[in-house]
Amino acid sequence: MYKYLFGPVPSRRLGMSLGIDLIPKKVCSLNCVYCEVGKTTKLTTDRLEYVKYDKVIAELKDFMSNNPTIDYITFSGSGEPTLNSRIGDVLNFVKDNYPDVKTAVLTNGTLLSDKNLRKELLKADVILPSLDAAGQEAFEKINRPAPELSLQNYIQGMIDFRKEYEGKIWLEVLFLKGYNDSKDELIRLKEAIKKIKPDSVQLNTLDRPGTVEGLIPLTKEELQHIIDFWGFSNVEIIASEVERTTIESYRSDVESAILETIARRPCTLDDLHRLLGIHVNEINKYLGTLETEGKIITKSLERGVFYELKHK
Repeated sequence: MYKYLFGPVPSRRLGMSLGIDLIPKKVCSLNCVYCEVGKTTKLTTDRLEYVKYDKVIAELKDFMSNNPTIDYITFSGSGEPTLNSRIGDVLNFVKDNYPDVKTAVLTNGTLLSDKNLRKELLKADVILPSLDAAGQEAFEKINRPAPELSLQNYIQGMIDFRKEYEGKIWLEVLFLKGYNDSKDELIRLKEAIKKIKPDSVQLNTLDRPGTVEGLIPLTKEELQHIIDFWGFSNVEIIASEVERTTIESYRSDVESAILETIARRPCTLDDLHRLLGIHVNEINKYLGTLETEGKIITKSLERGVFYELKHK
C-alpha cells in the first residue's frame, strides 16, 4: 500500500489515472464550500516541501517497475498540489523516466500568479485549473480563499500562464445555485474566460455533500443554459458519475469493499480511508458512482457526512 500514490482511479476526464498526492490532508489555498475531501485544516499560500521528494520518487519507481497500463500520472490529492515547492522536480522526474505516460495537474489555479511555479509546470501535458467566480463577493462566498489571495492576481496568473504554456488547459467551473450562477457573475466569468483562452471549459456541479449544508447543484438543463448564454464553442458539461463504470480502470473489488464496510455501519470518508487503507480521492470516485446508482445515501451528522446502504 502506497502513502503518496493512489489508483489508478476511474477519472472522468483522464481515463486510467495514477494519482500523486504531494500535500497532507487538507492543506489548501481555498476552503471551498463544495469540497468532497473536507474542510481545509491549513489555509495557506506558503509553498513548502510538505511531502518529501525522495519518498514520492521511491513509491513511483516501485509502482512503475510493474509496467502498469495507465493513461496519465496526475498531480492531485488531499489539498492543493502546487503548494508543494518540489512539484516541478517530481514532474521532471516523471517526464525524464516515463516519457510515454502523459501528465496532468489538477489545481485550483490560485498560485499561477507565481512566475516560478508557472515555469515548473511547463512540461505537463494538461493543466486543469479551476475558476468558480470572477467577482469578489462570489469568490469569497464559494471558495473562501486565504486572506492574502487576490482574485485579480488569480485570474491574471492564468492569463499569463496561457501565454507561456504550450500544453492543454482544461478550465473547470463548478456551479452552485445562489452562489455563482447570477447573470452578473456569468458575465464576469465569460469575460475572464475570454482572457484566459483555455482549450476547453468544463462545467461541473455538486456531486455529493460539501463542507456546508444546504448546497444545491444545478441541473443539466441549467448548465446547458449557461453554455448557451456564453456562446463559446469549447464548453462541455462533465460526464455524469455513473459513466465511470464503463472506464477500464473502474474496479469492482474496491466498490465491493466500500459496500461491505458501510453495510456493517455507516462511515464517513475518513472512516473508509482508515478502515480500507485506500486514498480518500480514490474512495471519492466510487462513492459518487454508488450514490448516483442509488446504492448508498448520505446523512449529515455532527462528525461529518456519513455514507450508508440505501437498502439494508
